[in-house]
Amino acid sequence: MNKVFEVGIDEVGRGSIFGPVFAAAVVLTEKNKFILKQFGVTDSKKLTPKKRKLLLPKILLLSSDYGIGQSSAREIDKLGIRVATELSMIRALKKLKQKPSELKIDGPLLLRPWEGIQENIVSGDSKFISIASASIVAKVSRDNLMERLEKKYPGYLIFKNKGYGTIEHLSLIKKNGITKLHRISFLKKSNLI
Repeated sequence: MNKVFEVGIDEVGRGSIFGPVFAAAVVLTEKNKFILKQFGVTDSKKLTPKKRKLLLPKILLLSSDYGIGQSSAREIDKLGIRVATELSMIRALKKLKQKPSELKIDGPLLLRPWEGIQENIVSGDSKFISIASASIVAKVSRDNLMERLEKKYPGYLIFKNKGYGTIEHLSLIKKNGITKLHRISFLKKSNLI
């Protein structure tokens, strides 16, 4: 089969203590991978929030297809973070118009529910433009949700910490209590509850 497309998948929010885990799958042609590289697409963690937001419309325009999936804090507490992350990835893949023949997945863990060829790449978001693009799509999408959730759950600085367990966020939980979007399983590990 002619490998014209590269399908990259990545997740964001796995280590957060609040809100969902997000995954994105991005389908790119060789030509558009090159163009996105010229625009500066790389691992989302190496880019400023402003740069990620500027790159997002370019990625969406140049991708042949993309999908975003998420798994809720409740699902994370019920199923565990690995299964919930896999669920978010499968949900992202199900949004693609065509089932990919092969996936490039960031990180060492197999996507166990996926029946197809997959390649796991540690630090894949620094090595493959499709994975880097997926990391940006997932990160900007999740960050945008965190900014909206700030209005619903004020007093936790979610717009700033993006749901991660910063010292400030943990002290605000002690002061204001736990919301229904906090991951109880993660907070138990932090001995906060």
